[in-house]
Amino acid sequence: MKKRNLLKSLLVLGVMFMTIALGGCAGDKAEQESTDNNSQSEQTDAGTVEDTTSNMGGTMVVGIPQDLDDSLDPHIANAGSAGTREVLFNIFEGLVKPDAEGNLNPAVASAYDISEDHKTYTFTLRDNVMFHNGEEVTAADVKYSIERCADTSGERTLLVSAYSIISNVEIVDEKTIRIHLTEADVDFLAYLTTAIIPKDSADEQSSHPIGTGPFQYVSRSPQENIIIQKFEDYWGEPAYLEQVEFKIVADTDMIVMNLKGGSIDMLQRLTASQAAEVESEFTIKEGTMNLVQALYLNNEVEPLNDVRVRQALSYAVNITEIIQIMGDGKGTQIGSSMFPAFKKYFVEDLKDVYATDIEKAKELMAEAGYPDGFTMTITVPSNYQPHIDTAQVIREQLKEIGVTANIELIEWDSWLIDVYADRNYQSTVVGVDASSLTARALLERFTSDSSSNFINFSSAEYDEIFNKAIRTVDEEERIAYYQELQCILTEEAANVYIQDLANLVAINPAYDGFTFYPLYVLDMAVIYKVSE
Repeated sequence: MKKRNLLKSLLVLGVMFMTIALGGCAGDKAEQESTDNNSQSEQTDAGTVEDTTSNMGGTMVVGIPQDLDDSLDPHIANAGSAGTREVLFNIFEGLVKPDAEGNLNPAVASAYDISEDHKTYTFTLRDNVMFHNGEEVTAADVKYSIERCADTSGERTLLVSAYSIISNVEIVDEKTIRIHLTEADVDFLAYLTTAIIPKDSADEQSSHPIGTGPFQYVSRSPQENIIIQKFEDYWGEPAYLEQVEFKIVADTDMIVMNLKGGSIDMLQRLTASQAAEVESEFTIKEGTMNLVQALYLNNEVEPLNDVRVRQALSYAVNITEIIQIMGDGKGTQIGSSMFPAFKKYFVEDLKDVYATDIEKAKELMAEAGYPDGFTMTITVPSNYQPHIDTAQVIREQLKEIGVTANIELIEWDSWLIDVYADRNYQSTVVGVDASSLTARALLERFTSDSSSNFINFSSAEYDEIFNKAIRTVDEEERIAYYQELQCILTEEAANVYIQDLANLVAINPAYDGFTFYPLYVLDMAVIYKVSE
């Protein structure tokens, strides 16, 4: 196939380019590599300001787009929810924890060692790490937390897919934990951000979460707010703020009013027009969301089960126009399920495979038996204005090839059930991010048996290459495999890939220290109130 040959050429060029370029960007990457001796010494990285005492204290109100899940248990709460991710990141920590540069630093652990064959991970636990209930973290707590998310007994529900290869978790001594894998996994460290919780605390976690983070849970009023406060016995650099209120702002029409009215001090993911309305009164920070925004297509539903139809939609959608109209030119075009922060894996040239070509789109539609087009539904969560705006532009563009796209707005909870869980939809516009600092997280969801494969993509070739990618310990092989997986998704037009959205953040100028992360999280510990 001509297109496959083109994609293979792009893949070869991409690997050659990355081999040359990696040396120049080793300090700015989104995936943590093992150190030369496969070990990591104790670190305590946190944002600081020169005069810490004068910046301590204060309360901040942060707007989030939807309420948290019914359960606040970090092991089962839906991490895909922006509100959930933003709140729980501040309450919980794993053996390691990501920082703003994309490094995985020791957290509950003070050091770690990875065996040469990447099948044994050994952690030294940090001294005097306290849970929010006043109890000190023990090796038994760590073993319980990891085993709860794994399936070592064959009787537990697997809560972290990467943990399927854990054979056992060994307590070497009161300060040492060793995790044994059945097979090598060079990405495994990135999954050890799993929250460490007190042994046998599962029932309590769902309503009153207990972690080791810089903030502890105080209260929650459903559909209204979640309040956390500074944890005085935190092992690392203490948070500056005394208290943070996360206020639910589900109505996108109320965002500007809430900001201007002073009821919230900070809110992420503004549209360009919203940012323009408040920029005279708020500091506007611009970063990226580190996600894959796309018109996600249910590959099992007619007529989207025909690759020619999916390709036609890809040719008909003008990405440059979308970015300009809905984001004032802010945003980074992508061509597959990988965002640019994963530099060594990201295939830049894939964004050009479906350069806008209306005539080509019409030809493919005719070949597929739809010369006069068809009607389809785009289901969009109503609390994400950037996705609504994108869907509206797509609707207009698809008219050129005879496709009538009806937009259905639904609440986030309904989207999670109808679209994500039950897969009862035709298409949707959302952004998918990486749940961990590993490219694997973005690509694994498209394997045939993944519970996260909400588009019902199925490819034996894709499954085979993915399994090779996660089993190899050779860096160059893994890069090549991950890039080939992206090529398959692009060739099959699994989705209409759009962009990594710009993240516009409005912050009350009375606060500073906000930091962008290469993950969809919000670190409140580094934000401080500016001295008057």
